[in-house]
Amino acid sequence: MNLDGPWQRTAAGAGLLRADGGIAASVFAEMSALAVATGAINLGQGFPDEDGPAEVLEAARDAIAAGVNQYPPGRGMSVLREAIARHQQRFYGLTVDPESEVLVTAGATEALAATILALAGPGDEVVVFEPYYDSYAAIVALAGARLVTVPLDWPAFAADPERVRAAVNDRTRIILVNDPHNPTGAVLSAEMRELLVELAIRHDALLVTDEVYEHLRFGTPHVPLATLPGARERTISISSGGKTFSATGWKIGWLTAPAALVPAIMTVKQYLTYVNGAPFQPAIAVGLDLPDAYFSDIAHTLAGKRDLLVAGLRSAGMEVSIPGGSYFVVADARPLGAVDAAAFCRQLATTAGVVGIPVSAFASDATSYAGLVRFAFCKKPDVLSEAARRLAGAR
Repeated sequence: MNLDGPWQRTAAGAGLLRADGGIAASVFAEMSALAVATGAINLGQGFPDEDGPAEVLEAARDAIAAGVNQYPPGRGMSVLREAIARHQQRFYGLTVDPESEVLVTAGATEALAATILALAGPGDEVVVFEPYYDSYAAIVALAGARLVTVPLDWPAFAADPERVRAAVNDRTRIILVNDPHNPTGAVLSAEMRELLVELAIRHDALLVTDEVYEHLRFGTPHVPLATLPGARERTISISSGGKTFSATGWKIGWLTAPAALVPAIMTVKQYLTYVNGAPFQPAIAVGLDLPDAYFSDIAHTLAGKRDLLVAGLRSAGMEVSIPGGSYFVVADARPLGAVDAAAFCRQLATTAGVVGIPVSAFASDATSYAGLVRFAFCKKPDVLSEAARRLAGAR
């Protein structure tokens, strides 16, 4: 049997296979294991250490007790699709048909995978900002398309408009935008939003937006690309309930898109997970209908956590890029002599008892962003205070 099929070559090209055929361990797994082995505070992986709102948790328990435990509809339960449509109208003024323009997925990652696999293929290019969420490159490789990167430069992590213009051409099938951005916490400027839409229209490209941190913005409101003139008919907007409701393990995501695009995406999606999370879908619907105060409060609380960790990083002698959204902050360890962020992170676990993630793990070139480290601040205040104390004491 020939095991050297296209899937294996693609996985190797995406950095998923070792030379001996084994699965490459991710730096996330490595750093989490290091945190356990050393007793360090794990600020590497981006998941909260507190539960979400009681109403949402109770709704999931009620759904399980009521027998909502079998396969939900392929597009997602109507109660959630309708809540997603209300959410888009309420926060952004976007009118979405819950029957034909909404698809519920197994987290935002599946929405991204199904969208890219459905709409891009060999000969197509997918433009992303670098550094990027690590699944992007793997999905694009699996689709057989070509990843084209535009660097985000320290410390503002804002792209050069001329580099963006140079990256987008008539071969561009998808411009993939993560706003707020992981790993940097950067948010798009109004000028960049307008440029991306202009280029998508000019080159007849699709806009795929990863907006999972949409409610985790500090000081400025989130503006989806789909709200800009000319963008709605070519934009697939993706989000999830995991970050907003501290329920990352539920893996309830969704996309909204023009009705003409949804069937192709659903065709791929049904061969990935088919369906998922039946009792969690009505629970996330409850979350999306929570009062405005909930959404403003989570951003305000998270901003305080950000400031707490930033103070500790600065006390340790690092320079910090202040994020405009998400729950990540990037620090420059080069003032401490770091030239290899991965090595620095391994050392930091023992010298300071804190674990971060090298930003180079989010880049196609391992030498890029060599001294930069991402830290997650979606943790309890006492955990962040202790991390700040340890970092300051390790200087």
